[in-house]
Amino acid sequence: MNEPLAQRLRPQSLQEVCGQQHLLAKGRVLRSVLESGKIPNMIFYGPSGVGKTTVARIIADNSGMRLHKLNGTSAGTADIKNVISEIGTMQGAGGILLYLDEIQYLNKKQQQSLLECIEDGSITLIASTTENPYFYVYNALLSRSTVFEFKPLCAQDVQQGLTRAIEKIEKLDGVSVDMPADALAHLATACGGDMRKSLNCLELVISAAPVINKKKAVTLDMAKEVAQRSSMRYDRDADMHYDVLSGLQKSIRGSDANAAVHYLARLLIGDDLISACRRLLVIACEDIGLAYPQAVTITKACVDSALQLGLPEARIPLAQAAIMLATAPKSNSAICAIDAAMADLRAGRSGDIPAGIQDAHYSGAAKMGRGLTYQYPHNFAGHWVQQQYLPDIIKDAQYYTYGDNKTEQAAKAYWDKIKGL
Repeated sequence: MNEPLAQRLRPQSLQEVCGQQHLLAKGRVLRSVLESGKIPNMIFYGPSGVGKTTVARIIADNSGMRLHKLNGTSAGTADIKNVISEIGTMQGAGGILLYLDEIQYLNKKQQQSLLECIEDGSITLIASTTENPYFYVYNALLSRSTVFEFKPLCAQDVQQGLTRAIEKIEKLDGVSVDMPADALAHLATACGGDMRKSLNCLELVISAAPVINKKKAVTLDMAKEVAQRSSMRYDRDADMHYDVLSGLQKSIRGSDANAAVHYLARLLIGDDLISACRRLLVIACEDIGLAYPQAVTITKACVDSALQLGLPEARIPLAQAAIMLATAPKSNSAICAIDAAMADLRAGRSGDIPAGIQDAHYSGAAKMGRGLTYQYPHNFAGHWVQQQYLPDIIKDAQYYTYGDNKTEQAAKAYWDKIKGL
């Protein structure tokens, strides 16, 4: 069997691990804990190819404990029971360490089956996941573990790993590799901080490289060909999906047009047209709102155009909407008003609708006192007359506050004049 390069070159010690210095540098909590020899229950969280499995395996292999390795994609309840069955036996006399990769694929019942053993220390758990553990790991199991977040590797870290890989390839396979600096740099930056992906690209490009002067000659064009579109980290159902949408909305809310276009591009490169359209419509109402009421109309027109055009042309009207929203004046007065009103209702503050504004368009309404005191505003100067609209219990509630933008302040000035305030 041909073992993948990433597996052949997997680091055997923490010193060989590229990146993650916020966790593994001298003096950091994780490094200090591991050097103390006392291994706690841990969950490693982060994107693929950044060293979670590597670090977990290094810890497990050097623990001196009875080691079991399971993968959530294939492990079942029977596999977990087999691990538990070794508690109290000769094999488990030195302690049992369970390394559980992709824990998010275990269901709640399977995760719960580990609780008692982890609680009393019979089993030490090291789990890894690419999904946010606070969403995918059972709370009771999460509370008994410490979560360490692994970050995407920077280009410098990946390039260091690739350089080391080339040296090992030359030594292990007896070949010489001629790889120019620009080709190496491209592979280091084009794979989105994923070391495994970078190594796979390196292996492929070296295999395909022609032999020139007894050396495997790799070119920049070859590196670009194998690494195309590899820099994208995007999944419509994973954390990154919501992080990108959050980045888009917060950039527009913060009036940063460049960042807004960047996050929109991430969505569109991932072919996620629908999410982009929905979020832009929300932003138009939530963050621009009454400061520029036409924003939602313009955004709706851009979204309709995008959906009719489809990708790649859809990028144009959506970019227009994103830039317009980012550069528009901002107001959240509408969402604040509706949220405040709904909070009152959820708290039980509602009451009867005043009889004067209840429906009076039916026979017998007058006998019930409905609509008798209602005053028709259009019959009065300025189309306004003072009367009560809210229920008695909240008659003085103020949910809407005029924003400090030009449009809402103009409306405030108009009504202040009409109402003689």
